[in-house]
Amino acid sequence: MKKLVVLTGAGISAESGIKTFRDADGLWEGHDVMEVASPEGFKANPELVFDFYNQRRRQLLKVSPNKAHYNLMSLEKDFDVQIITQNVDDLHERAGSTKITHLHGELFKVRSIINENVVLDWKKDLVLGDVDAKGNQLRPHIVWFGELVPMLDKAIEITATADILAIIGTSMQVYPAASLVNYIKPKTPIYFIDPKPSVSKNDFNNLTIINDVASSGTDKLIELLS
Repeated sequence: MKKLVVLTGAGISAESGIKTFRDADGLWEGHDVMEVASPEGFKANPELVFDFYNQRRRQLLKVSPNKAHYNLMSLEKDFDVQIITQNVDDLHERAGSTKITHLHGELFKVRSIINENVVLDWKKDLVLGDVDAKGNQLRPHIVWFGELVPMLDKAIEITATADILAIIGTSMQVYPAASLVNYIKPKTPIYFIDPKPSVSKNDFNNLTIINDVASSGTDKLIELLS
């Protein structure tokens, strides 16, 4: 069975109603990114950071996977599908996909500020005073700017084994995630799905650009792979 590696970003969840955090002016829901997505911002104003992610968590509870998520799940019938996502939502899991690597953390998880290996499932609001079993404050299980991406090595290993690579709903402008395409084997077919593609035919060998949103774009992907 061929291995299909899929890199997904905010665009695949946008059709479910998930906001993409970052506005055209670079602000995240009206906040400077460093205020709500950096260790420094958390230290300076933890209540603001908690509120920001509490709002995202509440929103995630109200939405559902869309056709693109289900299309990727359906491909597991014919391919060994490995999803590497920059998204912190759980929509791939809810759609039924079985092999998912979250590069930037997960919104429905929290972790100890002392021991990053103490990770708990969490679907309610997180506030000051919420602690782990040893009394250490909990924080969002999100990879903030300036922090290491702990799942990057695993993602590189997965990408290097790809027989086919699909990139859906991500501009491939955010590093280190954007660097993953550099680890595929030569001549690996690449399918790039985005309504406003940030790549051109000459950027990669064996590239097929599907100029479409994720739902109908993955319909076309399934046709091309069949």
